[in-house]
Amino acid sequence: MTEIRPISVPRPLKLTLDDFALLHEAGAFDAYSKVELIEGVLYAMTPQQTRHAYAKTKLAFRLYAMLESLGSEMIPLVEGTVAMPPRSAPEPDIAVGRFEPGASGYMPLSAISLVIEVSDTSLRYDLGKKRQLYARHNVAEYWVVDLRGARIHQFWSPAAGQYGESREVSLGHPVESLTIPGLAVETDNLI
Repeated sequence: MTEIRPISVPRPLKLTLDDFALLHEAGAFDAYSKVELIEGVLYAMTPQQTRHAYAKTKLAFRLYAMLESLGSEMIPLVEGTVAMPPRSAPEPDIAVGRFEPGASGYMPLSAISLVIEVSDTSLRYDLGKKRQLYARHNVAEYWVVDLRGARIHQFWSPAAGQYGESREVSLGHPVESLTIPGLAVETDNLI
């Protein structure tokens, strides 16, 4: 029999991906526009403004058209939850990968080649905590579309929990993927 020992000091409890899924299915987050699980902690995200939604939608359409023209089986999915066991379930603005039609559950991390976050008010979070999370889970390439700075921060070559390579591309110039051959997207008129 296991002995129950009282906790002498308060401590936070970290949720697992399974905990998050149960809460999600039970409707615990229905009052929030978007909730993510990052390293066991719940984050309620700010509601999207028109500028953010416009840039995200336009970029997703351009990615789809370019991937289709390349004959790629990859597609961009908008705001799908990504399963990152054991304690994370982010909901990136766009995830590009190979997904099974009709699949249920959260998007499997193994299907994803590129994650994109569009940042209007969350730049510090997207370049900090989110970048570290995606690098730790070996997401091949990560873009942050900085609407206020009018540029895209591009990261690739994840190793040891960090991205080894990065560059910035000004909006208005094409951005080329470093990990998906032939993928180049125009960035004019995103803002």
